[in-house]
Amino acid sequence: MEIQEACVEACIAEAKASLAAGGVPVGSVLAKYDEIIARGHNRRVQDNAPVLHGEMDAINKAGRRSDYPALTLYTSLSPCMMCAGAIVQFKIPRVVILDATNFGGNEDFLRARGVAVHIIANAQMTAIMGDFIRDQPRLWNEDIAE
Repeated sequence: MEIQEACVEACIAEAKASLAAGGVPVGSVLAKYDEIIARGHNRRVQDNAPVLHGEMDAINKAGRRSDYPALTLYTSLSPCMMCAGAIVQFKIPRVVILDATNFGGNEDFLRARGVAVHIIANAQMTAIMGDFIRDQPRLWNEDIAE
């Protein structure tokens, strides 16, 4: 699978937008080949919406579609179980993860359900998320329901 650099950059931009708005720095992009279909970021804090993680926001913005099985989801952080479930539910076949260091564990769940998981270990995103977890432990623990 070819990683689309424009999708990676858009994913990072979405994470930074969430952080700038006082939220959790997680961004996500849904793409069909090199075309970005939808972009989203974690909006839990901004919208007081507990299920609006970055992946869920992008899927929501993509809307009702019949071509989810042709899309790739880029996410700045390894998906939580809720988001991993949505990926499986909508039959998204490929996920590109920029940071699996600060949070992970659902990659095997995805792979066991036929999702191709690509971890690219983006140093910028790993640093941004690590700083957020250190500086905002209450928000981070709330985000992962701990």
